[in-house]
Amino acid sequence: MNIPTVLRTRRLGFSLSALLMFALSAASAHAQAAGAAASKSLPPLPAPGSVPKPGPATNGPYSPQPILQGGLVVPLYPPDSPFLNKERIREAEQYNMSRSVPGRIASIVNIHNPSIEVHTVDPSLNTGAAVILAAGGGHNTLNVGSEGADFVPFFYNYGVNTVILRNRLRRDGYSPQTDAVRDALQAIRLVRAYAKELNLDPKKIGIMGFSAGAELSSAAAVLYEDFDRNNNDPSDPLAGISSRPDFVGIIYPGPTPFARNRTAPPIPRDVPPAFIATAGSGDRIHAIWAMDYYSAMLALGVPNIEMHIYGNGRHPGDPLEDGSRMTGGLTDRKGIPFGTWQYRFIDWFRDLGFLQKPGVETKAARDVAAFVKQPPRPFGMRPGGPGATPPSQAKPAGPSQTTP
Repeated sequence: MNIPTVLRTRRLGFSLSALLMFALSAASAHAQAAGAAASKSLPPLPAPGSVPKPGPATNGPYSPQPILQGGLVVPLYPPDSPFLNKERIREAEQYNMSRSVPGRIASIVNIHNPSIEVHTVDPSLNTGAAVILAAGGGHNTLNVGSEGADFVPFFYNYGVNTVILRNRLRRDGYSPQTDAVRDALQAIRLVRAYAKELNLDPKKIGIMGFSAGAELSSAAAVLYEDFDRNNNDPSDPLAGISSRPDFVGIIYPGPTPFARNRTAPPIPRDVPPAFIATAGSGDRIHAIWAMDYYSAMLALGVPNIEMHIYGNGRHPGDPLEDGSRMTGGLTDRKGIPFGTWQYRFIDWFRDLGFLQKPGVETKAARDVAAFVKQPPRPFGMRPGGPGATPPSQAKPAGPSQTTP
Protein backbone atom coordinates (compact mmCIF):
# COMPACT_ATOMS: atom_id res chain seq x y z
CA MET A 1 0.00 0.00 0.00
CA ASN A 2 1.52 3.34 -0.99
CA ILE A 3 1.49 6.44 1.17
CA PRO A 4 -1.44 8.29 -0.56
CA THR A 5 -3.64 5.23 -0.14
CA VAL A 6 -2.79 4.99 3.57
CA LEU A 7 -3.64 8.66 4.08
CA ARG A 8 -7.02 8.30 2.34
CA THR A 9 -7.84 5.27 4.49
CA ARG A 10 -6.97 7.14 7.69
CA ARG A 11 -9.08 10.15 6.68
CA LEU A 12 -12.05 7.85 6.00
CA GLY A 13 -11.60 6.24 9.39
CA PHE A 14 -11.53 9.62 11.12
CA SER A 15 -14.71 10.68 9.26
CA LEU A 16 -16.56 7.50 10.24
CA SER A 17 -15.45 7.93 13.82
CA ALA A 18 -16.71 11.52 13.86
CA LEU A 19 -20.07 10.49 12.41
CA LEU A 20 -20.43 7.70 14.94
CA MET A 21 -19.65 10.06 17.83
CA PHE A 22 -22.22 12.59 16.52
CA ALA A 23 -24.89 9.88 16.22
CA LEU A 24 -24.20 8.63 19.74
CA SER A 25 -24.32 12.18 21.09
CA ALA A 26 -27.65 12.91 19.34
CA ALA A 27 -29.17 9.65 20.60
CA SER A 28 -28.06 10.46 24.13
CA ALA A 29 -29.57 13.97 23.92
CA HIS A 30 -32.86 12.57 22.59
CA ALA A 31 -33.00 10.01 25.39
CA GLN A 32 -32.35 12.73 27.97
CA ALA A 33 -35.10 14.93 26.45
CA ALA A 34 -37.55 12.02 26.42
CA GLY A 35 -36.77 11.30 30.04
CA ALA A 36 -37.28 14.94 30.95
CA ALA A 37 -40.64 14.98 29.11
CA ALA A 38 -41.72 11.81 30.89
CA SER A 39 -40.86 13.35 34.25
CA LYS A 40 -42.79 16.55 33.32
CA SER A 41 -46.18 15.14 32.18
CA LEU A 42 -49.18 17.42 31.52
CA PRO A 43 -51.19 18.42 34.58
CA PRO A 44 -54.63 16.77 34.87
CA LEU A 45 -57.61 18.61 33.44
CA PRO A 46 -59.64 20.61 35.96
CA ALA A 47 -63.11 19.52 36.98
CA PRO A 48 -65.99 21.00 34.93
CA GLY A 49 -67.17 24.33 36.32
CA SER A 50 -70.62 25.79 36.90
CA VAL A 51 -72.35 22.42 36.80
CA PRO A 52 -76.05 23.02 37.54
CA LYS A 53 -77.46 21.36 40.65
CA PRO A 54 -80.94 21.10 42.11
CA GLY A 55 -81.74 23.38 45.01
CA PRO A 56 -81.77 21.96 48.54
CA ALA A 57 -84.83 20.48 50.20
CA THR A 58 -86.01 22.77 53.01
CA ASN A 59 -88.99 23.17 55.30
CA GLY A 60 -90.67 25.35 52.68
CA PRO A 61 -91.75 24.66 49.09
CA TYR A 62 -88.91 23.61 46.83
CA SER A 63 -87.32 26.48 44.94
CA PRO A 64 -86.60 25.42 41.32
CA GLN A 65 -83.16 26.44 40.05
CA PRO A 66 -82.26 27.67 36.54
CA ILE A 67 -80.87 24.99 34.27
CA LEU A 68 -79.13 27.59 32.09
CA GLN A 69 -77.18 30.66 33.06
CA GLY A 70 -79.34 33.75 33.42
CA GLY A 71 -82.64 31.87 33.57
CA LEU A 72 -85.47 33.58 35.45
CA VAL A 73 -87.44 30.86 37.27
CA VAL A 74 -91.04 31.50 38.32
CA PRO A 75 -93.22 28.86 40.04
CA LEU A 76 -96.54 28.31 38.28
CA TYR A 77 -98.64 28.41 41.45
CA PRO A 78 -98.52 30.18 44.82
CA PRO A 79 -97.32 27.94 47.69
CA ASP A 80 -100.84 27.56 49.10
CA SER A 81 -102.42 26.60 45.78
CA PRO A 82 -104.92 23.72 46.02
CA PHE A 83 -103.44 22.35 42.80
CA LEU A 84 -100.13 21.50 44.49
CA ASN A 85 -99.42 18.30 46.41
CA LYS A 86 -98.75 19.62 49.92
CA GLU A 87 -97.20 16.30 50.93
CA ARG A 88 -94.46 16.50 48.31
CA ILE A 89 -93.94 20.17 47.46
CA ARG A 90 -90.82 20.28 49.65
CA GLU A 91 -89.05 17.52 47.73
CA ALA A 92 -86.12 18.58 45.56
CA GLU A 93 -86.07 17.91 41.83
CA GLN A 94 -83.68 15.26 40.55
CA TYR A 95 -81.38 15.97 37.61
CA ASN A 96 -80.24 13.24 35.25
CA MET A 97 -76.93 14.50 33.91
CA SER A 98 -75.38 13.57 30.58
CA ARG A 99 -72.71 10.88 30.95
CA SER A 100 -70.62 12.24 28.09
CA VAL A 101 -71.11 16.03 28.23
CA PRO A 102 -70.08 17.56 31.57
CA GLY A 103 -72.62 19.95 33.05
CA ARG A 104 -75.42 19.11 30.61
CA ILE A 105 -78.78 18.24 32.14
CA ALA A 106 -80.39 15.50 30.08
CA SER A 107 -83.67 15.34 31.98
CA ILE A 108 -85.44 16.19 35.24
CA VAL A 109 -87.80 14.15 37.41
CA ASN A 110 -89.51 14.54 40.79
CA ILE A 111 -91.18 17.83 39.87
CA HIS A 112 -93.71 18.85 42.51
CA ASN A 113 -93.45 22.64 42.30
CA PRO A 114 -93.85 23.18 38.53
CA SER A 115 -92.29 26.29 37.04
CA ILE A 116 -91.22 28.23 33.98
CA GLU A 117 -87.68 29.37 33.20
CA VAL A 118 -87.56 32.51 31.06
CA HIS A 119 -84.71 33.48 28.73
CA THR A 120 -85.18 36.84 27.04
CA VAL A 121 -83.31 38.30 24.06
CA ASP A 122 -81.46 41.56 23.52
CA PRO A 123 -83.78 44.54 22.88
CA SER A 124 -82.13 45.16 19.52
CA LEU A 125 -83.32 41.72 18.37
CA ASN A 126 -86.53 41.35 20.32
CA THR A 127 -89.65 40.49 18.31
CA GLY A 128 -91.72 40.20 21.49
CA ALA A 129 -92.56 36.59 20.60
CA ALA A 130 -92.18 33.90 23.26
CA VAL A 131 -92.15 30.14 22.76
CA ILE A 132 -92.98 27.99 25.79
CA LEU A 133 -91.25 24.62 25.39
CA ALA A 134 -92.92 21.47 26.72
CA ALA A 135 -90.33 18.69 26.58
CA GLY A 136 -91.07 15.03 26.00
CA GLY A 137 -90.06 11.95 27.93
CA GLY A 138 -93.11 9.70 27.96
CA HIS A 139 -94.49 11.48 31.05
CA ASN A 140 -91.79 9.60 32.98
CA THR A 141 -89.02 12.15 32.62
CA LEU A 142 -88.67 15.67 31.21
CA ASN A 143 -86.04 15.94 28.46
CA VAL A 144 -85.15 19.57 29.13
CA GLY A 145 -81.76 19.28 27.44
CA SER A 146 -82.50 18.40 23.81
CA GLU A 147 -86.10 19.68 23.90
CA GLY A 148 -85.61 22.72 26.07
CA ALA A 149 -82.22 24.26 26.80
CA ASP A 150 -80.85 23.69 23.27
CA PHE A 151 -83.54 25.98 21.83
CA VAL A 152 -82.56 29.07 23.83
CA PRO A 153 -79.61 30.10 21.58
CA PHE A 154 -81.44 28.90 18.45
CA PHE A 155 -84.47 31.11 19.01
CA TYR A 156 -82.27 33.96 20.28
CA ASN A 157 -80.86 34.33 16.76
CA TYR A 158 -84.35 35.16 15.49
CA GLY A 159 -85.25 37.53 18.33
CA VAL A 160 -87.58 35.00 19.92
CA ASN A 161 -87.74 34.64 23.70
CA THR A 162 -87.68 31.12 25.15
CA VAL A 163 -89.56 29.75 28.15
CA ILE A 164 -88.77 26.25 29.45
CA LEU A 165 -91.73 24.58 31.16
CA ARG A 166 -91.14 22.15 34.01
CA ASN A 167 -94.47 20.35 34.28
CA ARG A 168 -95.46 17.51 36.55
CA LEU A 169 -95.04 13.89 35.47
CA ARG A 170 -97.07 10.70 35.58
CA ARG A 171 -94.16 8.83 37.24
CA ASP A 172 -94.50 11.18 40.21
CA GLY A 173 -98.20 10.51 40.64
CA TYR A 174 -99.77 13.16 38.37
CA SER A 175 -102.20 12.86 35.47
CA PRO A 176 -100.94 14.01 32.07
CA GLN A 177 -104.47 14.86 30.92
CA THR A 178 -105.30 17.04 33.93
CA ASP A 179 -102.27 18.09 36.00
CA ALA A 180 -99.76 18.42 33.15
CA VAL A 181 -102.24 20.13 30.81
CA ARG A 182 -103.16 22.50 33.65
CA ASP A 183 -99.45 23.32 34.03
CA ALA A 184 -99.20 24.14 30.31
CA LEU A 185 -102.24 26.44 30.33
CA GLN A 186 -101.14 28.07 33.58
CA ALA A 187 -97.70 28.71 32.03
CA ILE A 188 -99.28 30.51 29.06
CA ARG A 189 -101.29 32.92 31.17
CA LEU A 190 -98.39 33.43 33.61
CA VAL A 191 -96.06 34.45 30.78
CA ARG A 192 -98.78 36.74 29.42
CA ALA A 193 -99.29 38.27 32.88
CA TYR A 194 -95.59 39.21 33.02
CA ALA A 195 -95.40 40.29 29.36
CA LYS A 196 -94.75 43.95 30.15
CA GLU A 197 -92.00 43.21 32.68
CA LEU A 198 -90.34 40.75 30.29
CA ASN A 199 -90.68 42.99 27.20
CA LEU A 200 -92.94 40.46 25.48
CA ASP A 201 -95.83 41.03 23.13
CA PRO A 202 -98.88 39.52 24.89
CA LYS A 203 -100.31 38.62 21.47
CA LYS A 204 -97.26 36.57 20.46
CA ILE A 205 -97.16 33.93 23.19
CA GLY A 206 -97.39 30.28 22.19
CA ILE A 207 -96.34 26.78 23.16
CA MET A 208 -94.35 24.08 21.38
CA GLY A 209 -94.40 20.49 22.61
CA PHE A 210 -92.37 17.40 21.76
CA SER A 211 -93.73 13.85 21.93
CA ALA A 212 -95.41 13.69 25.36
CA GLY A 213 -95.01 17.47 25.57
CA ALA A 214 -96.94 17.78 22.30
CA GLU A 215 -99.87 16.17 24.09
CA LEU A 216 -99.84 19.30 26.27
CA SER A 217 -99.43 21.83 23.43
CA SER A 218 -102.18 20.21 21.34
CA ALA A 219 -104.51 20.17 24.35
CA ALA A 220 -103.70 23.79 25.20
CA ALA A 221 -104.73 24.73 21.66
CA VAL A 222 -108.34 23.70 22.23
CA LEU A 223 -109.01 23.63 26.00
CA TYR A 224 -108.26 27.22 26.97
CA GLU A 225 -111.89 28.37 27.08
CA ASP A 226 -112.86 25.86 29.77
CA PHE A 227 -109.65 26.54 31.68
CA ASP A 228 -110.23 30.31 31.74
CA ARG A 229 -113.87 29.83 32.71
CA ASN A 230 -112.97 27.52 35.60
CA ASN A 231 -110.05 29.61 36.86
CA ASN A 232 -111.59 33.04 37.12
CA ASP A 233 -111.84 33.48 40.88
CA PRO A 234 -111.42 37.17 41.81
CA SER A 235 -108.82 36.18 44.40
CA ASP A 236 -106.61 34.74 41.66
CA PRO A 237 -104.13 37.41 40.42
CA LEU A 238 -104.22 35.72 37.00
CA ALA A 239 -108.00 35.83 36.72
CA GLY A 240 -109.08 37.43 33.46
CA ILE A 241 -105.75 36.72 31.73
CA SER A 242 -106.25 34.45 28.75
CA SER A 243 -104.51 31.08 28.54
CA ARG A 244 -105.12 30.90 24.79
CA PRO A 245 -101.85 30.32 22.93
CA ASP A 246 -101.31 32.56 19.89
CA PHE A 247 -99.66 29.62 18.11
CA VAL A 248 -98.77 26.02 18.84
CA GLY A 249 -96.01 23.66 17.76
CA ILE A 250 -96.81 19.95 17.74
CA ILE A 251 -93.58 18.01 17.16
CA TYR A 252 -93.62 14.18 16.78
CA PRO A 253 -96.66 14.15 19.09
CA GLY A 254 -98.16 11.64 21.45
CA PRO A 255 -101.95 11.20 21.29
CA THR A 256 -103.68 14.55 20.83
CA PRO A 257 -107.26 15.30 21.98
CA PHE A 258 -108.36 14.06 18.53
CA ALA A 259 -106.78 10.62 18.77
CA ARG A 260 -109.14 7.89 17.63
CA ASN A 261 -109.62 6.36 21.08
CA ARG A 262 -110.64 9.67 22.67
CA THR A 263 -113.73 11.83 22.72
CA ALA A 264 -112.79 14.90 20.71
CA PRO A 265 -113.45 18.24 22.42
CA PRO A 266 -115.21 21.08 20.62
CA ILE A 267 -112.83 23.26 18.63
CA PRO A 268 -113.05 26.98 19.51
CA ARG A 269 -113.62 29.29 16.57
CA ASP A 270 -110.47 31.24 17.48
CA VAL A 271 -108.31 28.12 17.71
CA PRO A 272 -104.68 29.18 17.10
CA PRO A 273 -102.57 28.27 14.06
CA ALA A 274 -100.46 25.14 14.42
CA PHE A 275 -97.17 23.84 13.04
CA ILE A 276 -96.84 20.06 13.01
CA ALA A 277 -93.75 17.99 12.20
CA THR A 278 -92.96 14.29 12.51
CA ALA A 279 -91.35 11.36 10.77
CA GLY A 280 -93.66 9.20 8.67
CA SER A 281 -93.67 5.42 8.27
CA GLY A 282 -90.57 5.08 10.43
CA ASP A 283 -92.54 6.60 13.31
CA ARG A 284 -95.99 5.50 12.21
CA ILE A 285 -97.98 5.90 15.43
CA HIS A 286 -96.76 9.45 16.07
CA ALA A 287 -97.45 10.31 12.42
CA ILE A 288 -101.03 9.04 12.83
CA TRP A 289 -101.48 11.16 15.97
CA ALA A 290 -100.13 14.16 14.06
CA MET A 291 -102.60 13.53 11.24
CA ASP A 292 -105.46 13.19 13.72
CA TYR A 293 -104.90 16.78 14.84
CA TYR A 294 -104.32 18.10 11.34
CA SER A 295 -107.43 16.37 9.98
CA ALA A 296 -109.64 17.80 12.75
CA MET A 297 -108.46 21.33 11.93
CA LEU A 298 -108.60 20.83 8.18
CA ALA A 299 -112.19 19.59 8.40
CA LEU A 300 -113.21 22.98 9.80
CA GLY A 301 -111.02 24.97 7.45
CA VAL A 302 -108.93 26.43 10.29
CA PRO A 303 -106.35 28.79 8.73
CA ASN A 304 -102.57 28.42 8.88
CA ILE A 305 -102.33 24.77 9.91
CA GLU A 306 -99.09 23.43 8.44
CA MET A 307 -97.83 19.85 8.64
CA HIS A 308 -94.56 18.22 7.58
CA ILE A 309 -94.33 14.42 7.54
CA TYR A 310 -90.81 13.29 6.61
CA GLY A 311 -90.30 10.08 4.69
CA ASN A 312 -87.01 9.23 6.39
CA GLY A 313 -86.87 9.32 10.18
CA ARG A 314 -87.65 7.62 13.45
CA HIS A 315 -88.82 8.71 16.90
CA PRO A 316 -86.11 10.02 19.25
CA GLY A 317 -84.48 7.08 21.02
CA ASP A 318 -85.46 4.50 18.40
CA PRO A 319 -82.62 2.20 17.25
CA LEU A 320 -81.06 2.78 13.82
CA GLU A 321 -79.45 0.32 11.42
CA ASP A 322 -75.91 1.44 12.30
CA GLY A 323 -76.43 0.61 15.97
CA SER A 324 -76.96 4.20 17.07
CA ARG A 325 -80.27 5.78 18.09
CA MET A 326 -82.37 8.51 16.54
CA THR A 327 -81.79 11.88 18.15
CA GLY A 328 -84.43 14.56 18.73
CA GLY A 329 -84.84 18.27 19.19
CA LEU A 330 -82.61 20.42 17.00
CA THR A 331 -80.14 17.71 15.97
CA ASP A 332 -79.62 17.26 12.22
CA ARG A 333 -80.26 13.50 12.44
CA LYS A 334 -77.22 12.68 10.32
CA GLY A 335 -78.20 15.10 7.59
CA ILE A 336 -81.64 13.78 6.67
CA PRO A 337 -84.39 16.32 5.79
CA PHE A 338 -86.18 15.59 9.09
CA GLY A 339 -83.23 17.30 10.76
CA THR A 340 -84.29 20.62 9.21
CA TRP A 341 -87.85 20.83 10.57
CA GLN A 342 -86.90 23.76 12.84
CA TYR A 343 -86.12 25.92 9.80
CA ARG A 344 -89.49 25.09 8.32
CA PHE A 345 -90.99 26.26 11.61
CA ILE A 346 -89.12 29.56 11.30
CA ASP A 347 -90.42 29.93 7.72
CA TRP A 348 -93.98 29.39 8.96
CA PHE A 349 -93.43 31.66 11.97
CA ARG A 350 -92.11 34.46 9.78
CA ASP A 351 -94.89 34.01 7.23
CA LEU A 352 -97.50 34.54 9.97
CA GLY A 353 -95.86 37.77 11.15
CA PHE A 354 -94.44 36.63 14.48
CA LEU A 355 -90.93 37.87 13.63
CA GLN A 356 -92.06 41.48 13.18
CA LYS A 357 -91.45 44.13 15.82
CA PRO A 358 -93.46 43.94 19.06
CA GLY A 359 -96.91 45.51 18.82
CA VAL A 360 -97.38 44.92 15.08
CA GLU A 361 -100.50 42.88 14.37
CA THR A 362 -99.63 39.47 12.96
CA LYS A 363 -101.08 37.84 9.88
CA ALA A 364 -102.04 34.99 12.20
CA ALA A 365 -104.22 37.31 14.30
CA ARG A 366 -105.88 38.82 11.23
CA ASP A 367 -106.63 35.40 9.78
CA VAL A 368 -108.09 34.15 13.06
CA ALA A 369 -110.31 37.23 13.31
CA ALA A 370 -111.55 36.71 9.75
CA PHE A 371 -112.22 33.03 10.41
CA VAL A 372 -114.21 33.80 13.56
CA LYS A 373 -116.52 36.07 11.54
CA GLN A 374 -117.27 33.35 8.99
CA PRO A 375 -120.31 31.16 9.67
CA PRO A 376 -119.30 27.56 10.38
CA ARG A 377 -119.78 25.31 7.38
CA PRO A 378 -119.94 21.53 7.10
CA PHE A 379 -116.88 19.58 6.07
CA GLY A 380 -116.35 19.61 2.32
CA MET A 381 -118.37 22.74 1.64
CA ARG A 382 -116.52 25.27 -0.48
CA PRO A 383 -117.04 29.02 -0.16
CA GLY A 384 -119.88 29.84 -2.53
CA GLY A 385 -121.33 26.32 -2.31
CA PRO A 386 -124.71 25.33 -0.87
CA GLY A 387 -125.57 27.59 2.03
CA ALA A 388 -123.36 30.44 0.85
CA THR A 389 -124.62 34.00 0.53
CA PRO A 390 -126.99 34.18 -2.47
CA PRO A 391 -125.62 36.26 -5.39
CA SER A 392 -128.45 38.77 -4.97
CA GLN A 393 -127.17 39.59 -1.48
CA ALA A 394 -123.48 39.51 -2.31
CA LYS A 395 -121.48 42.68 -2.76
CA PRO A 396 -120.33 43.41 -6.32
CA ALA A 397 -116.83 42.25 -7.08
CA GLY A 398 -114.20 44.94 -7.52
CA PRO A 399 -112.00 45.23 -10.62
CA SER A 400 -109.25 43.07 -9.11
CA GLN A 401 -111.59 40.46 -7.64
CA THR A 402 -112.65 37.17 -9.13
CA THR A 403 -115.77 35.20 -8.38
CA PRO A 404 -115.68 31.53 -7.38
